[in-house]
Amino acid sequence: MKRNYYMVFLVFIVFFVISFLTNILGAILPIAKDDFHASNTMAAFLPLFFFIAYGVMSIPAGLMTERLKEKKVMILAFVSAFAGAFVFGLIPKFGVMLGSLFFIGAGMAILQVAINPLLRVSGGEEHFAFNSVMAQLFFGGAAFLSPMLYSYLVSELGPQGHPSGVVRFLGSLVPANLTWVSIYWVFAIIAFAMIFIVWASRFPKVELKEDEKTGNIDTIRHLLKNKTVIMFFFGIFAYVGTEQGVANWISEFLKTYHGLRPEVEGAQAVQWYWGLMTIGCILGLGLLKLFDSKLVLRVFISAAMITLATALFSGDAKTSYYAFMTMGFCASVMWSIVFSLGMNSIAEHHGSFSGILCSGIMGGAVTPLIVGFLADHFGLRTGMLFNYVTLSYLFFLSIWAKPLIANETIFTKKAKQA
Repeated sequence: MKRNYYMVFLVFIVFFVISFLTNILGAILPIAKDDFHASNTMAAFLPLFFFIAYGVMSIPAGLMTERLKEKKVMILAFVSAFAGAFVFGLIPKFGVMLGSLFFIGAGMAILQVAINPLLRVSGGEEHFAFNSVMAQLFFGGAAFLSPMLYSYLVSELGPQGHPSGVVRFLGSLVPANLTWVSIYWVFAIIAFAMIFIVWASRFPKVELKEDEKTGNIDTIRHLLKNKTVIMFFFGIFAYVGTEQGVANWISEFLKTYHGLRPEVEGAQAVQWYWGLMTIGCILGLGLLKLFDSKLVLRVFISAAMITLATALFSGDAKTSYYAFMTMGFCASVMWSIVFSLGMNSIAEHHGSFSGILCSGIMGGAVTPLIVGFLADHFGLRTGMLFNYVTLSYLFFLSIWAKPLIANETIFTKKAKQA
């Protein structure tokens, strides 16, 4: 089948948009918490409402995609994201923001399910691995840029700023004391544009492979009785919980313990957390060609534990600042390794299993909430120690896992050829 370069590029752009809308929460959380006079626990409801949408929508999104096909569900996803961002832009209140984040999160969950089979068909199966890595680079690039845009908008619309053109227009749409809400008008504009881009695009016919189909409820019930399925569900739950349990509290921690500004240094730390995660993914590809994935996972988890301790207990602001950035690098390979270990640990129903694993993304809702609750009662430093619970589970899983198929390294390949 001839490669559809336009559709491949469109999928890359969708990955970019998903990340751009998703990974801003860590930078925004401290200023939203202060402006809405929320406790740490209440502030943690913001990521909870966003990521719980993944848990609710991942399996239904697969069923919808099989029935309605990719184009319709992608338009539906962007309509959901547009509605969430637009309504919050109009009514910037805490309760409205919770609902807004759920609608945006639901849209992003639907997109995640729809675009991977589309990328496989459009780019060709033989190029799928390469295109998947490229898609992750787009994803990582957006995670790096969105906190930068947030910081720029807040600075330009602040007392010392000199906004002009589009930025001035965005400022006119939001209250003077809530300039950060302007980023949600940007989200609304992007989602609105994507609705028309997807609508105007010609989509190839996608025939889902057996391991891409969500399956029926009976299949899912059968899988949920499998101990391996449950263990890896909690593996994804623990990973995303760790990722968001750190990212969402970086800026608040640096403000609370080191007096750094959330809209400047805090946003930069979050920005580089995601940026180094992208760089780590590239390095991880090379390491997985040299070493067993379980060993690579254990090394990166151990590094994350040491780095997090440095970030939390260093009395020096600069050391803590850079340690939090480095946490992104340490977390970089965890998602892909845990997911692939899980998929390689059962022999059938991979599409249904994938949907169950993606539901584990709701860990990004639960861990930040627990951190916030503990922070209100014992301090944020103590609250962030909860991330060691999720990291410890991941370390245990890296020992317990017994995949049916291990990742091929250059050494195992040579052994097979000998």
